[in-house]
Amino acid sequence: MPTSKKLNVKKPDVNKVAKKVSKKIEAAPKVIASVGGSQIKGFIDFIRTQGVVGLAVGLVLGGAVSTLVKSLIDNVVMPPLGLLLGSASGVKGLSVTMGMTAAGKPAVLNYGIFLNDFINFIVIALVVYLIVHLLKFDRLDKKKE
Repeated sequence: MPTSKKLNVKKPDVNKVAKKVSKKIEAAPKVIASVGGSQIKGFIDFIRTQGVVGLAVGLVLGGAVSTLVKSLIDNVVMPPLGLLLGSASGVKGLSVTMGMTAAGKPAVLNYGIFLNDFINFIVIALVVYLIVHLLKFDRLDKKKE
């Protein structure tokens, strides 16, 4: 039988390995911080140059104006208009019965709901136009030359 040879494997020095690993771990936060810092600066520059803050404020105010105008239309404008057109529930109550379905139920066309939403859209668009035009917000977004 052949004799087996013993391999000489040198064991690594644990202290040397630990020092190398600790140096790499200590350097990692510095590298991450420098990369993160440049990313944050770039993000802040993007926000400043692209007007993201103004866009956010506009969205919030637009939502508030939309709610206010919708309330004005639903509670002030539509009830008198509905009474003039012959509907006790405002413009939303306007409908036409077109006939009977196969199940014996009436087929109703509720055109008042569409009319109400259309008037809402027109008034909201008019209010937004007037705000932008009167406060001269349309001049804020001129491109730099």
